[in-house]
Amino acid sequence: MSTLSSDPYGFGDLLALARASWVAQMADALEAQGYPGYRRTDAWAMRLLASGPVPITQVGKRFGISRQAGRKVVDGLMARGYAATDPDVTDRRRVNVSLTPAGAAYADAVIAVIREQNGSLAALVEPRDLEAADRVLRAAMDERARQTAQRLVRPARSLAEAALPDEVS
Repeated sequence: MSTLSSDPYGFGDLLALARASWVAQMADALEAQGYPGYRRTDAWAMRLLASGPVPITQVGKRFGISRQAGRKVVDGLMARGYAATDPDVTDRRRVNVSLTPAGAAYADAVIAVIREQNGSLAALVEPRDLEAADRVLRAAMDERARQTAQRLVRPARSLAEAALPDEVS
């Protein structure tokens, strides 16, 4: 009997490979549009900041990471010219982070690539398969990540329900 046949299913390995491939596809698509240097955190950071200025202390909290990690994300965006910080107009102790004009263009590109990749994937599989993958991915998360996902990503079951044929009355 081979070792592989007795090993448990390697979901974690497959997940890591899929994530690495997804990030590489994002980076390639953005580089083709003139945006080299895509970072894994850019997708969520751009979507957050595209909705308007955010207190820098909230960047990490909104995505379930530490304040220091959130600041590191902001520093990386600032170093690339995509974000700037300014004192809050109502509370001078608070510092807000917002997109620069270059950052707004980058956010538009990131969001378009995300939509394109999601659409391409959805076209390859049945809605019920996305629903099953959604359940598996949420089950693989710890409680903190699951709560963040609940806030940020609608469950795929709505996709499967939308794909069901209407009943004839």
